[in-house]
Amino acid sequence: MRIDLDNLPCDTALLHRLVRDMAGLVEHRDDEISRLQQIIKQLQRAQYGRRSERLDAAQLALALEDLDADIAGICESQPAPPEGVSSGARRKALPQHLEREERLLDIDEGGCSHCGGILHPIGESVSEMLDWVPATLRVIRIRRPKYACRTCATAAQVPAPERVIAGGLATPALLSHVLISKYCDHLPLYRQSQMFARQGVELERSTLAGWVGGACWWLDALHDSLGKAIFGSDYLFADDTPLPVGLYGLAGHLS
Repeated sequence: MRIDLDNLPCDTALLHRLVRDMAGLVEHRDDEISRLQQIIKQLQRAQYGRRSERLDAAQLALALEDLDADIAGICESQPAPPEGVSSGARRKALPQHLEREERLLDIDEGGCSHCGGILHPIGESVSEMLDWVPATLRVIRIRRPKYACRTCATAAQVPAPERVIAGGLATPALLSHVLISKYCDHLPLYRQSQMFARQGVELERSTLAGWVGGACWWLDALHDSLGKAIFGSDYLFADDTPLPVGLYGLAGHLS
């Protein structure tokens, strides 16, 4: 908010509104300053504090994310730079393999808006924005017409395609999505069930668990092959990070 102190309005109601807006802005910035100071203290404790007080990598990453978000919010509240003026560091070019949708923004007038003369192109400005197309579920309907021979009374039909899970509802693409979300993105099955429900598809957690088990059955051969390759090596590297294990779990590992 910028106010010309040399040319203040004379309207009392307008002055009251300006004062209220300024007071709200000051309060908001005080809250932001307090939040940033708290994040700075956490970062200082993570770097210089005692080992028992230090933050782990995940907590540190969350603090940095909050700090970046606060900085972006403050930058967004500032006046926008004039057109043609760089607003920050040069971004990396977006990958060429991404699908691109072109939108043409052209003038409506056929002639110059000032003198009415004929306009001729002299170039163009091109900018790109990164968009997100939400993942969608679709239904693949498989139709297999049946035919009958009137001469010999036999029927003909293309065999049904083989499914990853016998009688299962999910395609290989959907199974891959569930497995990657669970094991690579650490997204529990109950949360995936909630995400599917937001798209109007009710998939129980038990159903997803059955899919995971059925899909993992196909990976047993790969698991065995990797095990033979690893244990057949002369050297075996392992992580020595200590892991607390209960008595039941320890007994299971020892057995």
